[in-house]
Amino acid sequence: MTEIDPDLASIQEARDLASRAYQAWQFWAKASQEQVDRVCAAMSAAAFNAAERLGQLAHDETGYGVVAHKRLKNEFAAQNVWNSIKDIKTTGVIHHDPVKKIYEIAWPMGVIAALTPSTNPTSTVIYKILIAVKARDAIVISPHPSAARCSYEAAALMAKAAEENGAPAGLIACMQHLSLAGTQELMNHKNIALILATGGTPMVRAAHSTGKPAYGVGPGNVPVYVDRSADIEKAARYIVASKSFDCSTICATEQAVVADRPIAQHLRELMIKEGAYFTTEAQSEKLRHLLFNPDGSMITSTVGKPATYLAALAGIEVPSGTRVLVTPLKRVGKEEPLSREKLTTVLGWYEEEGWEAGCERCIELIQFGGRGHSLVIHATDEKVIMEFGLEKPVFRISVNTMSTLGAIGLTTGVYPSLTLGAGGVGGSITGDNITTYHLFNVKRLAYELTPPPAAALIPGSPAEGLTAEAVERVVRSVVEEILAIKNK
Repeated sequence: MTEIDPDLASIQEARDLASRAYQAWQFWAKASQEQVDRVCAAMSAAAFNAAERLGQLAHDETGYGVVAHKRLKNEFAAQNVWNSIKDIKTTGVIHHDPVKKIYEIAWPMGVIAALTPSTNPTSTVIYKILIAVKARDAIVISPHPSAARCSYEAAALMAKAAEENGAPAGLIACMQHLSLAGTQELMNHKNIALILATGGTPMVRAAHSTGKPAYGVGPGNVPVYVDRSADIEKAARYIVASKSFDCSTICATEQAVVADRPIAQHLRELMIKEGAYFTTEAQSEKLRHLLFNPDGSMITSTVGKPATYLAALAGIEVPSGTRVLVTPLKRVGKEEPLSREKLTTVLGWYEEEGWEAGCERCIELIQFGGRGHSLVIHATDEKVIMEFGLEKPVFRISVNTMSTLGAIGLTTGVYPSLTLGAGGVGGSITGDNITTYHLFNVKRLAYELTPPPAAALIPGSPAEGLTAEAVERVVRSVVEEILAIKNK
């Protein structure tokens, strides 16, 4: 029996799913708003009802995070995302300006290639399918190989609900034969109109390198500044809860505390009460070696793990209720690995005198691997809050909330999303929370408002200027000058 090459199988699957999705999209592109909303509502309900089962599947397959938190993320993707987009018009005339005499008409992108991560696999699949189908697009998922089964299960559940409510077969698909070659084939396929990439930096760079339109999100080295004006007790509770939420697998999670020095000791004490353990320098050194490879990349076996588990691996004795390991730091950069993004329950700690110094430290952290992503501030002084909003090179600044849930739009008014654009400073086309608005184009039917100027209607005289002979003389002269310089 001839064994099929895994790359060839993956490439062929990518081609088949992209072609089938394109055929389905040609039908779906003509769907009415009522049809679109009926299908999306059914998918939302199906995903919400399966939130716990899918969360368990994701945890069992990847070993990351907390089942209850994964359920919450699945519910967020199914319900909060749908509620935020259900009233958006995505078919026909979506807006009419009678004064400017312009009609705006929604026009779908086509087939979307969606790359999804291992850290938030099922929730990202649910979210991307909802916003794509709402925009009248087809979608093919290429999941992270370590989350292949749970991602496929989430996509299959959504596809079944969609087809039972009138969507064409093939509109929603998920690859099962996974390889880098297959994912590249999918992204570069002629029928793919746009790439929606959520994951690590190499994945996002690969998406942008195809030459196709792409939305991607980079790393989030998210600082949290705690000002002397903050509700310190609330800040301590939120920081520990946010960092430990699903064992820090959301890229918007806090990565380092920057504490205003007058309140730093009080904040430390309150965080300890919430389950934080502050490491000694010797213990921090153990964590550096445990979490990071020599090149600065994170050791994947430590991603999404409880603090007690990491402490045991590092040989650090901590109380049984420890939720977060906090490492006091002095520097930011390659020489300090713990100042990097840590997708696990380890949090950096800095103390600075005053908000101006805190602001500079936050910028330093953001520039080191988190440009354009997110920041959180705890303060009641509106001047300080606004200074942080104006000066930071990030596109989500969450105020007095958990960054994990605030940046994605669960506890704030930003659009609910699991793909967070990092803007131009972060190598993305937008700094928005990606939603259905980003997955369809808008045509404009524009009537004449004013007649053209009279001069535009008068035939013009032949252009005056150099004759052909004069142009030739000028060109010859320039060429001769260049040759003379080269021959010196």
